[in-house]
Amino acid sequence: MFSASGHVFSAGGHAEPATVGRIDLNANPLPVRAPGNPQAIAEIPPGFAFAEPGSLTVAISNHSSPPLALLAEDNKTRIGSDPDIARLLADALGLKLKLVPAAWEDWPLGIASGRYDAAIINIAVTKARKERFDFATYRVDTLGFYVKSTSRIQAIRGPADVAGLKVIVGSGTNQENILLGWDRQNRAQGLPPVQPIYVTDDAAANLSIQSGRVDAFFGPHSIGAYKAALTGQTRMVGIGPTVAPVAVTTRKGNGLAQPISTALNGVIAGGQYAQVLDRWGENDEKVTRSDVNPRGLDE
Repeated sequence: MFSASGHVFSAGGHAEPATVGRIDLNANPLPVRAPGNPQAIAEIPPGFAFAEPGSLTVAISNHSSPPLALLAEDNKTRIGSDPDIARLLADALGLKLKLVPAAWEDWPLGIASGRYDAAIINIAVTKARKERFDFATYRVDTLGFYVKSTSRIQAIRGPADVAGLKVIVGSGTNQENILLGWDRQNRAQGLPPVQPIYVTDDAAANLSIQSGRVDAFFGPHSIGAYKAALTGQTRMVGIGPTVAPVAVTTRKGNGLAQPISTALNGVIAGGQYAQVLDRWGENDEKVTRSDVNPRGLDE
């Protein structure tokens, strides 16, 4: 499934093969660049107060979440599809790029307070989030169920299939909402409850799966597929019931979402966007255009 010709290091300090499926980790630290987009630049509100003047400050995941975000071989440089998208945006908007690693729990306050201009942490558009933030879409998010390769579990297709299982899921995420909704349905029918398992460390999640302490991982398909290709120790047994628009997230009403969307549409048309998603194995999650504040997952 993959061949190793070198190594990079994840945020957890673990070496990873330099080629995973079609993902070349030796080549991928080389940046994909985009030209300035005059229309997008003109749409930036006059006098806009960036977190750092002259720079686009973007929050990305502080966890190793390949192919979305990870550390390069120097154990310092942030690479992955999310940093690549952030770089394209900064280029198109005529700004320098400042990446700020952030925990999932911290991005809402960071955006609201102006510490970050934008967050790119696999954030799905929802009705509730649109009340507090503005969005410019750049990907679709498919969720997957993954289990240990030797697990007795063969398929997870609906609520009954997770009854009685221990499932790793991220707190405050759409996948958590789905899992808890399924659990409510199961309890109403007298089925055993689901036990959500919350871990904040990728290594702990992997250990929990491999040791048998948990039964499954439910999260972004791109992350689960990468891990399965990397080690062969996990496999996919199901896809979540919904596909969500994933978006660059900005503070509500500050006017930055529109120029970001225009910048994204420019790199979609220019081919740089496809180059980024293709090289990180996310070609099946592409969008054909970026939209501002589209219909959310729960609308």
